Amino acid sequence: MAGNTPRRHPVGWGTKRSRTEVTDERVSGAGSTGAGFAVLWVAIKREPAVFTISTIGSLLFGALTVADAWVLGWSTDHVVLPAFRDGEIGGGLLWAVLGLFLGVAILRAVGIVARRLGAGVMQYRMQARSRRAVTRQYLSLPMEWHQKHPTGELLSNANSDVEAAWGPIAPLPMAVGTVAMMVIAVVQMLFADLVLAVVGLLVFPLVIATNVIYQRLAQGWATRAQQLRGELSEIAHESFDGAMVVKTLGREPEETARFRAKAEELRETNIRVGRIRAAFDPTLAALPNIAVLIVLVLGVHRVLSGATVAGDVVTVTYLLTVVSFPIRSIGWLLGEFPRSVVGYRRVDAVLRASGAMPYGEATAPVSGDGARLDVSGLAYGYHADRPLLRDLSFTVEPGRTVALVGATASGKSTLTNLLTRLVDVDAGAIRVDGLDVRELARGELARVLSVVPQTAFLFDDTVRGNITLGADVPDEEVWEALRTAQADGFVAALSDGLDTRLGERGTSLSGGQRQRISLARALVRRPRLLVLDDATSAVDPEVEARILAGLRSEDRDATLVVVAYRKATIGLADEVLFLSDGAIVDRGPHDELVGRNDDYARLVNAYEAEHEGVTS
Repeated sequence: MAGNTPRRHPVGWGTKRSRTEVTDERVSGAGSTGAGFAVLWVAIKREPAVFTISTIGSLLFGALTVADAWVLGWSTDHVVLPAFRDGEIGGGLLWAVLGLFLGVAILRAVGIVARRLGAGVMQYRMQARSRRAVTRQYLSLPMEWHQKHPTGELLSNANSDVEAAWGPIAPLPMAVGTVAMMVIAVVQMLFADLVLAVVGLLVFPLVIATNVIYQRLAQGWATRAQQLRGELSEIAHESFDGAMVVKTLGREPEETARFRAKAEELRETNIRVGRIRAAFDPTLAALPNIAVLIVLVLGVHRVLSGATVAGDVVTVTYLLTVVSFPIRSIGWLLGEFPRSVVGYRRVDAVLRASGAMPYGEATAPVSGDGARLDVSGLAYGYHADRPLLRDLSFTVEPGRTVALVGATASGKSTLTNLLTRLVDVDAGAIRVDGLDVRELARGELARVLSVVPQTAFLFDDTVRGNITLGADVPDEEVWEALRTAQADGFVAALSDGLDTRLGERGTSLSGGQRQRISLARALVRRPRLLVLDDATSAVDPEVEARILAGLRSEDRDATLVVVAYRKATIGLADEVLFLSDGAIVDRGPHDELVGRNDDYARLVNAYEAEHEGVTS
């Protein structure tokens, strides 16, 4: 079959096996710390220039912070102690000290700005790139994949998981720069006083052990917290989406309780993570301070014994406080790793999902006439062992209208999804103008075919925006589509006409009005093949008759496939396909089927009786 091109990894997440996929394997197989650094390596490769700028800024900040220790020690030996000894301060030395401190402070501020700005730009770029990659992947994956993944989980993948994945980028440049600062500080400490430096640096093994313990304790709870965020989003989405059902049935307390239970579970999980971090952060901050106190006590004894001078003690003590800052910044970085790794893995699972539809290179024929539809040997099932549709074959000639009629769960909506290639057939083929739909290039089928689904979905946009969906369509053509859909009257009566905003899901319109706007959206593209899946169920029968008459008018000769229930609608079709138990059991004009097929007659009469009972 044409179009079996290998699926490329989404741009921005990685494209080459030699780099990104190996990194992804390291992320999935390594522990929290190793996997966290692997995630950061992905970001560094994607934004090397920004990372370099922010790191240079951080290095400048670190070097000048250490320079402060040298200035402080020099000032102690050459300005402070002589002032105590002589009772006066030389004006030149005082101005020199002030100039040194001021110059260091200004340059350090420049480093801070470069570090923070670069880290922010790098983080937000990676988040934006990842969100685009996730969205592209959502659009490329077939409906079968989406049906297995709740909407709330998909929202969580594109939002909180992406933010968590790149959370460590913010402290990354600071950590890299402060590592260099720590190295310079340690070297300077060793030159100032070897004994005091060794005693002070004994804190490092304790810091490393503390980080390891934290990673092990936090990893599991961080994973559970990310999962709960997706589950909570799913419940919220269901509640908002079904607000009318919930209110109508008076189930607000139950929905509130369901949301509260999940929210409280998420809260408790986050509290557990917070408790672990609350114990980790103070411990990490306290260890360097304890080392400073020990060095001060030991330093006093060494000064009194003549083994060192006060300036060296001040230098070592200050450098230990300087070293404590890199320890904290590295701790902040490592503290973000559990959530980062979990978020990265959840996002990467979406980007690695298989099932993206293959496309060919064929171009759809351009013609003003209706398209020819051929279905041969079609079979499809949501479960491999239970086929829903089997061995369906039929042809719709150009400009003709075919009605699909069948009981609930007979496969009518599934067949429309297959005709529009929202999902692919398990067996058989669907051809438009002789071309297998799988051979068409991406977007080519949409040039020929439009579908109006059972449930009309409108965006929080204007009437024009909902019909054109951003396409450059003249208003004259928009009004023509509205007239055919019998929607021009109520649209003209709206406060701002085509510029009237409809609200989320078109809540400002009735069900029938939403269906007619949705129909106009399909008609404005002048499709050669139009598929209507019970698209006028909420419309008055008289209005529906005018709509169908407009679709069959001389200036519109599109081929129509209509899922229908009403006799009036079915009667307008050139041929009726009667579906039962996943197969076409009879076909022909409506009048003939009613006369010869008792099951068909009972079904359409039952639909009509039910409709009359609802409207009476």
